[in-house]
Amino acid sequence: MTVSAISRNGAPVSQAERIVVLDSLRGIAILGILLMNVPLFTMPGPLGFDPLLKHETGINLYWWYIVNGFFDGTQRALFSMLFGAGIILFIGRQENRSEGLQPADYFFRRQLWLMMFSLIDVFVLLWFGDILLDYACYGMMLFTFRKLSPRQLIIAAGICLALMLVRENRDLYLDKSVISKGEAVAAIDTTVTKLTADQKDELEAMQGFKKRTSREGKLKRAEEITRKMQGDYATVYMHRTDIYINHLPDYLFLQAWDVFICFFLGMAFYKSGILTGQASVRLYALMAVVGLGIGVPLALVRLQKGMYYEFNWYEYTRHATLQYYQLERIARSLGVLGAIMLLYKSGVFNWFFKMLQPVGQMALTNYLSQSLICGVIFYGFAFGLFGKLERYQVYNVVLSIWAFQIVFCNIWMRFFLYGPAEWLWRSLTYWKPQPFRKSV
Repeated sequence: MTVSAISRNGAPVSQAERIVVLDSLRGIAILGILLMNVPLFTMPGPLGFDPLLKHETGINLYWWYIVNGFFDGTQRALFSMLFGAGIILFIGRQENRSEGLQPADYFFRRQLWLMMFSLIDVFVLLWFGDILLDYACYGMMLFTFRKLSPRQLIIAAGICLALMLVRENRDLYLDKSVISKGEAVAAIDTTVTKLTADQKDELEAMQGFKKRTSREGKLKRAEEITRKMQGDYATVYMHRTDIYINHLPDYLFLQAWDVFICFFLGMAFYKSGILTGQASVRLYALMAVVGLGIGVPLALVRLQKGMYYEFNWYEYTRHATLQYYQLERIARSLGVLGAIMLLYKSGVFNWFFKMLQPVGQMALTNYLSQSLICGVIFYGFAFGLFGKLERYQVYNVVLSIWAFQIVFCNIWMRFFLYGPAEWLWRSLTYWKPQPFRKSV
């Protein structure tokens, strides 16, 4: 089964080569996403993000530094870039095959069915960190921008980055305002001056913030979360879905720029050949050196500040003057992409990219199965290991899941054209069953 295409940037490149690198990148990203998601599958959020709550040292602390200093946000960014590139690739193929509204019909149907998979991930597999709904909604919005040039798309990404940085710092100074107003009220001698209703609200808001971010407050929340996660399916369902629903406005509206940055970059990088291996070694090296050279030190500074204040975000917020997480994350993500593409261009690691190609071809299946596997291992209604493993043991589980998915996908794709979820998604998109087994 062959597919021919013309490179959008005029460079002669075979479709087979494009499929290898794009699918391999998607495979790397989907495995890397589990690295970042696994703390929320396996332990209470306060413990996942604060290694000092249990006085972690040694290998546990090393894992925390490696994951949060290097990988944090990069795999999701890479996956988002590839999703943006996939929008261009899908629509381009449809527009080459048909005219009129049919390409748009297929594309929007594809995005709407992706919402169904999101509902399954959240309300059946109980993963409250699901990103499929975000991608489904934002992807439809990006249909409008598919004709923009790489330069225009990069400018759009830059605007979104600026807006996200504004958002970060707006939130920081709103929290600082809560603290300063509350502390000002706390300093009032209430034996002389009676507090107004507004002043009482300001004092209560400050005290609530302080209590939530204290060590005692986080340990109490961790115990409560663990108790719920060790319950039966109904208990876990109520806990996980309540978190998702409560955060849904934040996911869909307040964090939109976060996703758009990488969607636009992915569309630009696909059109310019960066994601398909057509850019120069010099460019990839520049991305790796500059991206990691800026992003990793900034990440370590952020983590050290957290350590200094013992992850007491009340004290951290009081003393912080600037938030720059998105700048740091995008820099690291571009650096990671550049480093991966240098490996690809070298030709030495062809075996590695070939091995991960089936994983990327089955990205949706793997994403959903990660929720299923982690649910079976950690949730109370199954093996119930939630909160019982040390951090390094959690990452041993990740390595085991990676090994399983790599082996399974390589075997599966020998016999089938698509992964199970990909076949269903494709069949629903075209509203007819698609070929499934490879012809012998």
